[in-house]
Amino acid sequence: MSIHNQMNRRSFLKLGGMGTAAALAPTSLFASMQKQQSKEEFRTLSFYNLHTGESLKTTYWEQGIYHPEALEEISHVLRDFRTNETHDMDIALFDLLHDIRNQTGSKKSFNVISGYRSPKTNAMLHTTTQGVATKSLHMVGKAIDINLPGFKLADLRKVAMHQRQGGVGFYPKSNFVHVDTGRVRYW
Repeated sequence: MSIHNQMNRRSFLKLGGMGTAAALAPTSLFASMQKQQSKEEFRTLSFYNLHTGESLKTTYWEQGIYHPEALEEISHVLRDFRTNETHDMDIALFDLLHDIRNQTGSKKSFNVISGYRSPKTNAMLHTTTQGVATKSLHMVGKAIDINLPGFKLADLRKVAMHQRQGGVGFYPKSNFVHVDTGRVRYW
């Protein structure tokens, strides 16, 4: 057997081993995530809406079940404060916020700058404010602009980006981080 053939065989075996490891990794990662989630008995979020002065702390998920009344309460606090319109918010957004809060270790409420935006409000903001998308995910309940008292905004951005569960926008001059459950992207 020539050296060239041995190297090819070694490369082939090494590649096969790496492929097997890669194929097993998602399974073991999924299993460890499942174990972590199964240990989790409840998920609680707390908000302070800067525009309405409303506060809410609620358990929205318990032992694998989402609580409709808690989801409604959250959607109400995250309503468009300009028009007073509510919209069902994306449950995945709540889970993302829960994950972010766990990563920060903070027990404080998220300050809400903007949750749901009606099409009318979004159109007005698009004409008066730079950076407001015409088809904003705020209009479909999949986005929120937040900060977390006592936690550096740049660090909140890093934690949100680390989740890789949607878009993350950084607005230090306006003191908020935008998170959404759309495709993964950063600005």
